[in-house]
Amino acid sequence: MKKDIILAGVGGQGILTIATIIGDAAAAAGLSLKQAEVHGMSQRGGDVQSNLRLSTDTIHSDLIKQGTADLIISMEPMEALRYVQYLHDKGSVVTSSHPFKNIPNYPEEQDIATELEALPHTVSLPINDIAKANSLPKSANVILLGMAAKFIEILSPEQLRESIARVFARKGEEVVKANQKAFDLGLTAV
Repeated sequence: MKKDIILAGVGGQGILTIATIIGDAAAAAGLSLKQAEVHGMSQRGGDVQSNLRLSTDTIHSDLIKQGTADLIISMEPMEALRYVQYLHDKGSVVTSSHPFKNIPNYPEEQDIATELEALPHTVSLPINDIAKANSLPKSANVILLGMAAKFIEILSPEQLRESIARVFARKGEEVVKANQKAFDLGLTAV
């Protein structure tokens, strides 16, 4: 079994934290893992993208070819659309519905929403609103991971939840619990 995932967003949104959590869970499960990251501008506002390849077999390349990705997880709706050509015909997109308008000619929000809705397998939720409503303003990215959990398939939600505990352990038990709560919110929202 294999799973090719593209993670996309804007610098500062927590995409690389999602990659760390999935990578930790894959390592703990004994899966083969390859990852390639493109940070664009490594500051807030720049494009951030990561190819994450998980498999029960050996993986020879860390890059995902166009038309072969199983899943796009995106913190920003326009960034999700930027990588749609990498998705295979049965692939899924899990994205925030909130735009991060970091360019002056950002497309109309409704145009982006219409393009996303036209894709066969898309889940889009206002994760920032969900995070704020649950007093978890710094955990929108982990809510998104929870939304994507059932699409990852090669890892169970419980394996991802355990990984959250390991990744955030050095920040203390309250941060671990907050992020596990965020994950559970995303998981139950889909």
